[in-house]
Amino acid sequence: MTRYLFRRLLYFVPVIFVVTLVVFSITMLLPGDPALAFLGEANIHDKVAYQAMRQELGLDRPLAVQYVNWVGRALRGDLGRSVRTHEAVSEALAARLPVTIELAAVALGIALLIAIPVGIISATQPNSKLDAVATVMAVSGVALPEFFVGIVLIYLFAVGLRLLPPSGYVPLSVGLWANLKSIILPALSLGLTLNAVTMRQTRASLLEVLQEEYVTVARSKGLPEGAVIRVHALKNALIPVITVIGLQVGVLFTGAILTETIFSWPGVGKWLIEAINRRDYPVLQGGMLLLGAMVMLVNLLVDITYGIINPRIRQAH
Repeated sequence: MTRYLFRRLLYFVPVIFVVTLVVFSITMLLPGDPALAFLGEANIHDKVAYQAMRQELGLDRPLAVQYVNWVGRALRGDLGRSVRTHEAVSEALAARLPVTIELAAVALGIALLIAIPVGIISATQPNSKLDAVATVMAVSGVALPEFFVGIVLIYLFAVGLRLLPPSGYVPLSVGLWANLKSIILPALSLGLTLNAVTMRQTRASLLEVLQEEYVTVARSKGLPEGAVIRVHALKNALIPVITVIGLQVGVLFTGAILTETIFSWPGVGKWLIEAINRRDYPVLQGGMLLLGAMVMLVNLLVDITYGIINPRIRQAH
């Protein structure tokens, strides 16, 4: 297992290089000038101050030098300062990241609590009424974007029924019930798409595994159907499901950007939207780099889970 994990970590080196290169390139291609944004409109015509600011921010240097300097500072934990608030980006991200992780974790939990059981039942009862309902739900979940689902949920549960708050975040330290009430709608909005994809993959994977010979042999031995599915079929069927979940984490964080904006959720996603509107390049670079690292970490956890579920995978590597 140690050798398998070490090889997975080695793959991160070229990946993180590509991530940093893409993040830096995207921010450099965006319209606007960080020096002008930092100075503000009051000093926009002060050429001396403008040149001094460009020099202070390192914008007067070649792009290759800027990239190397930025990566070097990022490796030391220095992601620069916001051009608007002058707040250290690393400190701001540390304050907002737990809020985004909480939202993503609850959304993932909701998706899995619905998707795995419904996918299993749908696979064991193909072409039934329940299977048809599950298929309609899955297609709807994939087709409807997160922001539309969020608006519908606000209209139904906040405006119509007045059961839940339409926006805002209540920290867990204030109270568990208040925290849950504030997180239910954004987590549902974010988790329904992941739920749909995971449910369909669970159904398709389990249907395929149930046709294998070793499952037929287990049934011929007189084992109960529940034991056949739980002991023999589900373990192998979950491997492609875990793959889908790992791939969907990137979608989860991307969807969090819109979801946090709709529900006024004070996380990394909403902060990035504000940074785009303000042309706050250090915030954009730091936020995108952090989200990229989070996706890489989750994929590492997926690889480790592969090795735990199926030892043959880690032995092959």
